[in-house]
Amino acid sequence: MANPTINGIKQHTYDAIVVGSGISGGWAAKELAEKGLKTLVLERGRDVQHQIDYPTMNKMPYEFEHRGQIPLKTKQANPILGRATAWQEDSDHFFVKDAEHPYVQKKPFDWIRGYQVGGKSLIWARQTQRWSNHDFEGPARDGFAVDWPIRYEDLAPWYSHVESFAGISGNSDGLPALPDGEFLPPNPLNAVEDHFKNVLNANYENRHLIASRFANLTKSTATQLAQGRTQCMSRRLCRRGCPFGGYFSSNSSTLPWAEKTGNLTMRPDSVVHSIIYDDKKEKATGVRVIDRETKQTTEYFASIIFVNAAAYNTNLILLNSKSDRFPQGLGNDTGLMGKFAAFHNYNAKIKASYEGMKEFATFGQRPGSTYIPRFRNLFTQETDFLRGYATGFSASRNRGPDASGEGEELKTNLANPKLRDWSISGHAMGETIPKESNSVSLDSTRTDDWGMPLLNIDIDYDENDRLMENDAIDQLSEMFTAAGFTNIRTELKGQAPGLDIHEMGGVRMGKDPKTSLLNQWNQLHSCKNVFVTDGACMTSTSTQNPSLTYMALTARAANYAVKAMRRGEV
Repeated sequence: MANPTINGIKQHTYDAIVVGSGISGGWAAKELAEKGLKTLVLERGRDVQHQIDYPTMNKMPYEFEHRGQIPLKTKQANPILGRATAWQEDSDHFFVKDAEHPYVQKKPFDWIRGYQVGGKSLIWARQTQRWSNHDFEGPARDGFAVDWPIRYEDLAPWYSHVESFAGISGNSDGLPALPDGEFLPPNPLNAVEDHFKNVLNANYENRHLIASRFANLTKSTATQLAQGRTQCMSRRLCRRGCPFGGYFSSNSSTLPWAEKTGNLTMRPDSVVHSIIYDDKKEKATGVRVIDRETKQTTEYFASIIFVNAAAYNTNLILLNSKSDRFPQGLGNDTGLMGKFAAFHNYNAKIKASYEGMKEFATFGQRPGSTYIPRFRNLFTQETDFLRGYATGFSASRNRGPDASGEGEELKTNLANPKLRDWSISGHAMGETIPKESNSVSLDSTRTDDWGMPLLNIDIDYDENDRLMENDAIDQLSEMFTAAGFTNIRTELKGQAPGLDIHEMGGVRMGKDPKTSLLNQWNQLHSCKNVFVTDGACMTSTSTQNPSLTYMALTARAANYAVKAMRRGEV
């Protein structure tokens, strides 16, 4: 569509365009459409309608050809995806296979993606914690990255806004480093988790075990019922798509809500090539799209553009959006775009047993686990590494087969499973430091099936990460020992970055256009009508799971964008 007609432009013109339909894109669509803007959402993957397109949601285990397992041949063909634990036979249709959208690994990086309407909101882990000022002030205090242009007070009302709509369960724990929110009732701790909580309280000043803050509905409020969602049934089958809307996803929540306004147009199978920039108007005017199946190019036009394609695809699109004004990519005057990427470090793992509390056991499928907020370097710099880590913790005691004996005795034992000792596990989620050397860039010679440059990913751990991993192993081992846990086994997994699926950065926020690409409202400094509110915008990573912050940033930026548009400022 190199020379569109006037009528063609009118037919393809909207008030706002949102690129991507995942967690942040869904929120952008909801907020913009709700405010009366005719909004086009472009999704590179296929359409997925809530309930209608969850083909495995109610299948029994025996109905799967391979009893839930991915066949060996398929695993061998997908060594990267094969490392993602949520990729199973019942969720296979929600994951991008290795050959479907290749990329260049300058260093090992496991890029796990979900290309469909709803994106990874259909398969996310649903852990949701607010950031505190301690997190937003981290770069300024510790001297890494650049200072965030916002603080907790700027985002607090937007955290409340998205929590109330999405439905987040949790306790009000009163911890200064982990602000409380608008919570539904929490999932209760079991006996051994409660025991471990008491051990931490008795032996440590700033170490707390709390119920996970979780985007599963422990009960439905009027807000969720209005969305057609009801409470979680504790099936633990979330990765299949939930017919009850028991967990938050774009498909069950924000996108249907936006559609009810009459202002939403969804266009799946739309691979965004680039943002169109008008040198004379000095702003972006639209989006160039390649049809996923036909490869035909079409252009769409709007006053406001939100780029929410997921962190590294957002970087790819902006870097590929070249013009006379922006030869290095849209908004990339400084050459910073694609740099200072970061992620979360999940390498430190620990397991143990507990021989006590034999009068208790666990049954059923409680979603989530428990959580130990960051306790290292909170109020003073106490270690030889910067920042810290949070910890996921769980305890369970289930029945298992007894394989002892022979003949008739063995048959009897196998047919009568016995309660085992308690099984204990934990993992650290460490904050990595954004570095210029951790970057993504466009490959100059190789392209994908749609003629787009492949993405070069050049990201690795550093010495700070190694020191943090070792400290996590030491501290968790100490705490497990204090709790009376036995048979303690630790592991540094050595997994490549990316498998955490918390990729962030490359288009970071900041106060100074010389050292950042986005301002305090998530606008490109040099192209004010383009907003980035997915993981690409993150200046640093904190130790909290990032999705809730993406949602809050998106809602805040969308509401600002509407007001700015009506004032004629974008």
